[in-house]
Amino acid sequence: MIRWVGAILGYLLYRFPGAVIGFIVGTVIESFGKKDGGGFQNVFQQQKAEVTPADFELNLLSLASLVIKADGTVSQSELDFVRQYFVQSYGKERANATFKVFNEVIKKREVSAVNICNVLRQRMRYESRLQVLHFLFSIANADGVVTEIEVNEINKIGGFLGINFRDFESIKAMFFKNPDSAYKILEIERTATDADVKKAYREMAKKYHPDKLQHMDEAYQKGAEEKFRKVQEAYEQLQKERGF
Repeated sequence: MIRWVGAILGYLLYRFPGAVIGFIVGTVIESFGKKDGGGFQNVFQQQKAEVTPADFELNLLSLASLVIKADGTVSQSELDFVRQYFVQSYGKERANATFKVFNEVIKKREVSAVNICNVLRQRMRYESRLQVLHFLFSIANADGVVTEIEVNEINKIGGFLGINFRDFESIKAMFFKNPDSAYKILEIERTATDADVKKAYREMAKKYHPDKLQHMDEAYQKGAEEKFRKVQEAYEQLQKERGF
């Protein structure tokens, strides 16, 4: 089809020589399209498939909705936390627009954590995906209690995001107080030596340093600061317990 369009356009511009050239160029374009699995049409589809900031916000809000509804009750404190987070991150007007689209369109459909996470996984750095996980735990904790059902839902989402088990357990431990929390935050066992503790602290401080999220919104950077602070607190706790 393209070769004949090229021939006609070429003829209108340069008569018979133009028709020949247009036919040849059209043939090359069609051939390219077959080899490339869709050619120029495929390029436009890829461009359209790119996630815009608005798409990201809707995806993040969709994941938040899964956590909020996980235990069968919709907590007002969790809803307020999410709204405040979005207003702080994107401004009141943009946040309201995101919630409006979500309520009018997305909320009426079944939210697919797998599809959303596949998109985010391809387009977000690992450090940023860790912050998404921290954000989801913060939502669950907004009412003062992180239930087992909520943990299971976040764990499932974390798996779809490609978060490894030790990192998941580290962030989870930031929201639970127990004798092993400090060790889990630093991703070490209770049997670790003092040297192991110091090494783990250096590695975790580097992993969760807020500078790694300078490209993200302010709310994300504050979340990174909170994780960084939890790592420091865990290390200081073990320093006191072990006396080094």
